Amino acid sequence: MFAKFKVMKKIFIGVDVSKLKLDFCNYQDGQFCKEEVVTNHSSAIKSHLESILKDTSKEKVLICAEYTGQYIYPLSCVCKDLELDLWIENPVQIKFRSGMQRGKNDKLDARKIAIYAQRFEDQASLFSMPEDAIQNLKQLVSERDMLVCDRAKYKGQLTDQRDFMNQQIYTKKHKRLSQLIQNLNQAIKQIEDQIQSIIDNDETLSKQHYLLCSIDGVGERTSLKMILETNAFRDFKDPRKFCCHAGVAPFSYTSGSSVRSKRKVSKRADKSIKALLHMAALSASKTNGDLGHYYNRKVAEGKNKMTVLNAIRAKLVLRMFAVIKNEKMYIQNYINPLSVS
Repeated sequence: MFAKFKVMKKIFIGVDVSKLKLDFCNYQDGQFCKEEVVTNHSSAIKSHLESILKDTSKEKVLICAEYTGQYIYPLSCVCKDLELDLWIENPVQIKFRSGMQRGKNDKLDARKIAIYAQRFEDQASLFSMPEDAIQNLKQLVSERDMLVCDRAKYKGQLTDQRDFMNQQIYTKKHKRLSQLIQNLNQAIKQIEDQIQSIIDNDETLSKQHYLLCSIDGVGERTSLKMILETNAFRDFKDPRKFCCHAGVAPFSYTSGSSVRSKRKVSKRADKSIKALLHMAALSASKTNGDLGHYYNRKVAEGKNKMTVLNAIRAKLVLRMFAVIKNEKMYIQNYINPLSVS
């Protein structure tokens, strides 16, 4: 999904992406030479970029934009079609590297992104579109999670308000919400069937899904999320870096002799994958396997339960990367034959 490049660029295009429009800012030779607003549609974006390419070659252009979820999709598709280098950066990274700024608007943001691209060109990671299967799975999983969240709210209404409402009103409300829940169940089932069909028809995804589910505590949802979050384990090669991304890697916070806090995880993390890893760790801690024994032993030693669970999260990440790398199912209590004399 990301790649480095060595050719030095001449034109840096900062793009502030929003739902309806894109603010383009061309930065060349230390000056802002062209600033335009374009609707967030593939045809309009393509027309604007083609007009820029009339005066220069695509090898000299670097486009940089903040990641804004699905709103970045038209721009990434056009850059792929025109074979333009696109750098999609974390908005927090741009904010903290750009110094103090008074005031804010889309034009200023586009300028800030263009300057950022020029200053940190040597650290650019070029974006490439994920495979269609990964892209489709992300959209389906997002829709399923939304429907599951709605279903949980409706179910809560049925159970929480039974004893606190007029019986006649509650009966009618129960009927309406039950119908909604039934429709949501059908929609969720259709989405899950579609997700399973995509996985079954892709050899790589099917194999990775099978290998990940062989690990104690790792279920289908966690397995699928790991595949999507790592782009089928292409974007992350080091499990320790993924632990940092998922918010399970502890960091020390010290300064001089006055600030001495315990090692703790950072809040700058992907909360969705962290939540699933936590549920997987809880499940693994209750099994009769080595992680269950590890949890009981550490708690008996007086360790904080959440600290032990966080360690199990990291262990699960390491195991998931290991089974994918070795292309083998996880074996409980594995003994390395080389260690046996």
